[in-house]
Amino acid sequence: MASPRLESLLQFLEKDPDDSFTRYAIALEYVSEGNMVQGIAYLEDLIKRDPGYVATYLQLGYLYTETDRKEDAIAILRRGIEIARQSGDLHAASEMQDEVDELE
Repeated sequence: MASPRLESLLQFLEKDPDDSFTRYAIALEYVSEGNMVQGIAYLEDLIKRDPGYVATYLQLGYLYTETDRKEDAIAILRRGIEIARQSGDLHAASEMQDEVDELE
């Protein structure tokens, strides 16, 4: 059974299916409830829908790492680094580079 917070977020998403922040928040809520599979699915979907939503790449990289998908983590983080640099988010690019360095 979903938490009240998750239920609220899912209702928000029904009203505005293009809201990237809500989709991101749903993913994190699933993860906080221990449902890594749904969290990953929402983040992967968010990247397809809004490839410029930088925070998604770092979180998905963390989740891939936690689920023993090291190569996927490195690939998504590298992609995220490119997106972050293109958007001028050098802090996020640096965080993702640090994570890649730890994984390699």
